[in-house]
This record gives sequence, C-alpha cells and structure tokens, in this order.
Amino acid sequence: MASCPSLAGRPVGRRRAAGRPRGPTASSTGTPGAPRTGRAPPGSPALAARPAAPCYPPAVSAPARPRPVPRLFAGAAGAALAVLTLVNLLNYLDRFVVSALVESLRAELSFSDAQQGLLMTGFILVYMVASPVFGAFGDRRRRPRLIAAGVFLWSLATTLAGFARGFASLFAARALVGVGEAAYGTISPSLLSDLFPRTARGRVMAVFFAAIPVGAALGYVIGGLVDEKLGWRAAFFVAGGPGLLLAFACLRLPDPPRGAMDEPEPAPPPPTSAVGQYLDLFRNRPYLMTVLGYAAYTFAVGGMAFWMPAFLERVRGVPKAQATVQFGAIVVATGFAGTFAGGWLGDWLLRRFEQAYLWVSGLAALLATPLTFIVFKDPRPAVYLPAVIVAELLLFASTGPINSVIVNVVRPGQRATAVALSIFAIHVLGDVPSPPIIGRISDARTLGQAVLIVPFAVLLAGLFWAGEAWWAGRAGRRR
Repeated sequence: MASCPSLAGRPVGRRRAAGRPRGPTASSTGTPGAPRTGRAPPGSPALAARPAAPCYPPAVSAPARPRPVPRLFAGAAGAALAVLTLVNLLNYLDRFVVSALVESLRAELSFSDAQQGLLMTGFILVYMVASPVFGAFGDRRRRPRLIAAGVFLWSLATTLAGFARGFASLFAARALVGVGEAAYGTISPSLLSDLFPRTARGRVMAVFFAAIPVGAALGYVIGGLVDEKLGWRAAFFVAGGPGLLLAFACLRLPDPPRGAMDEPEPAPPPPTSAVGQYLDLFRNRPYLMTVLGYAAYTFAVGGMAFWMPAFLERVRGVPKAQATVQFGAIVVATGFAGTFAGGWLGDWLLRRFEQAYLWVSGLAALLATPLTFIVFKDPRPAVYLPAVIVAELLLFASTGPINSVIVNVVRPGQRATAVALSIFAIHVLGDVPSPPIIGRISDARTLGQAVLIVPFAVLLAGLFWAGEAWWAGRAGRRR
C-alpha cells in the first residue's frame, strides 16, 4: 500500500522502545556517526523494513490523541445545537397540532376517521418523497440556506391551513408542510454530526430529538387549548407564526466541512452521483437493519401519537381538553427523561460495547411491548396511566441512540443522503400507513380494537435492533 502524502516524512517520534540500547543505531541515526535527526535517512535498511504509514487511521506508532469532547452548548457548535433543537420543537408542534383538532374537524367539516388519518398521510407522503431530493442537496450545497428555506416554507403552510374550507384545501396545506420539513429533517442531523465528535453524538442527538416529545406535546396542549378558546383555525395560526421568524436565525448557522469531526476513513470515497450514493446504502447491512427497525418503531409511534387523544376521549371517556393536556404532559415528561437517558446511556455503554446504541434501542423496545398492550387493553386509570408513562419512557430512550447509529454507520460525505433515505423508508413503511390503517379498522370495528396493532409494531422494532446488535457482535468476534 502506498504511503499517505500527508504522513510522508513525518518524524516517527522520540520515544525509545523498552530495552533498546542507547547509542547510534540504524533506527536512530541511520548509519554510525550520522547526526541525530529523529528518523532514518532515505534508503536505509531500517526505513525499508518499516511498513509504510497508512492513510487511515492515524499512525499506529503514535496513536492519535482522543479528540476532546466539547460541552454541548459551548461555542458555535453549542449555539447551532440550541437553534436546531428549538426549530425541531416547532417542527413537531406544527406536525402534531392537527392531532389535537381531530374531534373539532370532524364536527365542523364532517371528516370521517379515514379522512382524518389521511391528513397525516398526505403530509408524510410529501415529506418522504421530498426527503431524498433534499438529502442529495444537503451533501453538496450550503446547508444553512436549505434549512432556513425549509423552516420558512413549513411555517407558512401551517398558517395557511387555518384558512381551509374543506378536506381538499386542508389536505393541500398539510402536504406543503411536508416539503419544508423534508429540507430541515434530512440536513440537520448531518450538520450536527460535523459539529460534534462521534463520542458525543449520542448526547447531541438526544438533545436534538428531545424536541420531538416536547414539540408533539405542545402541539397537543396548545392545539387543544387554543381550539377550546378560539377555535381550530386559530390553533394553526398560533402554531405556524414563530417558525417564520426562526427561519432567519437558521441563515447564520455554521457549515463546517463534511467529516470535520471524523478520523480519516479506511474505505474508498462514496460514489459521487446521487443514485450511486443510494445504491451504496442498500449494500450497507447495519444501516438497512437499523432503518427497518426504525420503520416499525415509527409505525407504532406515529399511529399512537395521532390517535391517542381521540382514544382517551372516545374510548376512555376523558374530557376533550383533559385528554389533550393529559397526554401532552405525559409526552413532555417521558420524552425529556427517556430521550436524555437513552442518549447518555448509549454514550456511556459505547465505551464498553461496540453495538451499545443498538442494544439500548432494541431492549427498550422489547420491554415496552407488553406495557403498550396494557395501555390499550386495561380500562382502569390506575393501570393504564402508569403503563403509558413507562412505555413512553422506554420508547423515547431509543431516539438518540438509533439516530446516532444511522449517521455513524455511513461515510461523512453521505450522511444527509443516509438520513434522507431513512426518512423515506420509515415513513413509507411507518407513519404513512399507520394512521389511516387504524382509522379504517376503527370505522369497520372500534377505535379500541384498531389501536391494538401498535404493540406488535413495537415488538418488531425491538427484534430488528436487538437482532442486528447480536449479529454484528457475533460477526465481530469471528473476525
């Protein structure tokens, strides 16, 4: 293997091996009497016998000093994490505000449950179709501009939903939200990966994705309260307004080089064409297994998130305002605790187990399966409320680790593309079909029976993740 130009001629170091005699030797001066230079002169036998320095990883003779882990909210990287997390909160507030308005939309616009499910599906369909496009842009273009444009577009579309007069106009507005969120959702994890080193990404992703439960809960709470006081149209106006201002803050985000916080990689560079990038990802087994598990997880969480307020109101008999606020409060508390605990636990275990992120996510999903079943089957509040709290804690514990796996098992130059493909897959297999499937089963039978599909999807996610962690560990031991 040819030596790396960046390492050629670099001194091999001054530390003397244990037991090596002092004095002029070939390894220290090249020839007797030659001046000490710290390396053998060209053409000496000692240099000829020494293996060429590889381009990756850092030279074995002088292990690279571990990259310092920055404080999460220090400096430009910390400021970017704070801005992107706040925007992600609004992302999910806008996405789930419609879930708090299900009963009002049904009363005023005479929507069926199947149509209500299609409102989420229309948004997700556009979101997943646009994501690969923005993923390709995100690996080639300036990322802050793309993020800012996406935030502005989805916030404007949310505001326009308040002017809807029927199913078609509301469906179109919600679909337009998907275009803006595709630009933001695909590019932000890639940008964060280039601002923080690998050893901190579990915590970084935990902070970033902690905005999911908070934003979703605020969508339920704000949507429900504004709907009760001012009507469902005002709820869309309140949800969409702040993003129009935050879009300008995104223009000032840093845009470091791709792979700035990664060591040089031993693999050849990824294909340059967008099609080649996606084909390369399909040959990446850890990536595929992770995404398939994430799709099952998204099916469960998406269906549960959309229908839970209506389930509490219709099946459990909880008053409307209490249903949205109660579930929103549970999501906020469990989302914060579960997401942070999962991210920190994943980073801590990563020092001991190579597949720590997958094990944390897989075991959490497997433990959440029976609890999710209890939530939908036992009508006693003293039973189903504690069950939903613990189940949500376990489900949110997967968020940081599993998104860290997605960016860690691919090359730095294809991370936005990898995130885009994962978004496409988890939605086309996950929360695109789950709300309308549950809605159709509800129309044919009851909502209480329809939601029982959720625990089986949680089980499937756990099997994918834990199975891939076991397989990868077994393959590593064989090597």
